[in-house]
Amino acid sequence: MNLSTLDLSVVAIYAVVLLVLAQWVSREKAGHKKDSSDYFLAGRSLPWWAIGASLIAANISAEQIIGMSGSAWVLGIAIAAYEWMAALTLVIVAKWLLPVFLKHKIYTMPQFLEQRYDHRVRTVMALFWLGIYVFVNLTSILWLGALAVNTVTGVDLTVGLVALGAFATAYSLYGGLKAVALTDIIQVTLLVFGGILIAVISLNEVSGGQGVVAGFQLLLEKTPERFDLIFAKDSPHYALLPGISVLVGGMWIMNLSYWGFNQYIIQRALAAKNTREAQKGIMFAAFLKMIMPLIIVLPGVAAAILAPDLETPDRAYPTVMNLLPTGILGLVFAALIAAIVSSLASMMNSISTIFTMDLYRNFKSGEESEGELVRVGRIASLAAIIIAMILARPLLGNFPQAFQYIQEFTGFFTPGVCALFLLGFFWPKTTSVAALLTALGSAVFSVTFKLAWPELPFIDRVGIVFLMCIAVGVITSQIQGAEDHPDAIDYKDIDTHTTGGFNIAAFVVILMLAGLYATWW
Repeated sequence: MNLSTLDLSVVAIYAVVLLVLAQWVSREKAGHKKDSSDYFLAGRSLPWWAIGASLIAANISAEQIIGMSGSAWVLGIAIAAYEWMAALTLVIVAKWLLPVFLKHKIYTMPQFLEQRYDHRVRTVMALFWLGIYVFVNLTSILWLGALAVNTVTGVDLTVGLVALGAFATAYSLYGGLKAVALTDIIQVTLLVFGGILIAVISLNEVSGGQGVVAGFQLLLEKTPERFDLIFAKDSPHYALLPGISVLVGGMWIMNLSYWGFNQYIIQRALAAKNTREAQKGIMFAAFLKMIMPLIIVLPGVAAAILAPDLETPDRAYPTVMNLLPTGILGLVFAALIAAIVSSLASMMNSISTIFTMDLYRNFKSGEESEGELVRVGRIASLAAIIIAMILARPLLGNFPQAFQYIQEFTGFFTPGVCALFLLGFFWPKTTSVAALLTALGSAVFSVTFKLAWPELPFIDRVGIVFLMCIAVGVITSQIQGAEDHPDAIDYKDIDTHTTGGFNIAAFVVILMLAGLYATWW
């Protein structure tokens, strides 16, 4: 696929507008120097629309767009469970988890763990998250983003990788979270608009020019199996999405860990003006998650009819992009770039926050100035993207499915992270030693199951390991004869009440989910 001069002009205009806007929103008032709160948490002043848009922009990247569309080409709309169940998870996070974090006025998740447990847990988990973010997440976003650019334009992989890293650095390094979050509304608008255009054009193509509704009806008639949301055990796809587990099993653990306890995601909500503003932002993100399958999944299902003989599933999305007219193609390509660089920038900011606030600040002797913290954060952010650019190809270049690299590495630890936080939230007797053993047990149990029971579906493994981690935490605490931890969370002191508008919106999300699964069970 070659981009025309008009397409390239559209992409260039997008890049310039983003860079200029990022610098403009990052400016400080006369006489005010950027401090750590400004850089890492946008001065705790983000409005709801910036929080919601930034949550989605951080979440949706090349692996999500290309990979999920490819999965839809194979599995159908069942893959949308990851999006729709995330919407319900966000409701839970906003009502019961976020108020605790905001009450503690934390910068990072490791900081919260120190307040609940001790400094050992904070240090261990800070090092763990830095390792995962730099060597797994950042490298995978870069590599899969470069692959997506290469597939669409033919640009050399190394050139694309360096260009994406440099672009993300240029617009986010100076301004920090404020530059990222306040420009993400452009990224998400572009992503949604471009995605809807692809869905509309691909459905119209399916119907032979008879319109979107006719195209959707043809999809239902010609590929009814791709509209099964729950796979039976005899389905060839059961191992990937094991039946009812997508609704009541391990997917909950994966979603809670990602949306509730992940610095990369929750940092936007920590930067809210107040709890109500954060909850509105998260609810906005929940509704965006409900429409994401229209943007990402539906084009992949359409590609199953338009291009049934693809060499690999991951070519589904680029294939439907070929249907776009000149100019519109540039707009959709810009949307793809937007998804990649916003995720890169968000990850870089989270890495710099954890390194600066959890490691540098804690282990440096003497007092550090606010300016020094900001400077260290920028250095950490720059170092992380450089390391990721160097290691992306060696780490991921030999993987036939790079997305599996992410799943295997993060999936080993997800159950333990979730158990660690939930025990800290809801069981006051949990000790620091129990917390550390819970985190360690996650990796040990996951690897054991992977080797001894390889046919066990990944999602089911996550659920089983989570229960085992909870057992480790409880048993260890009991053996230690623990009393209630002095810093245990007392929910009577936490305001979990939500507004009428929030409650109505949550009810609408539940109704939408119920309607979808009742229709295509």
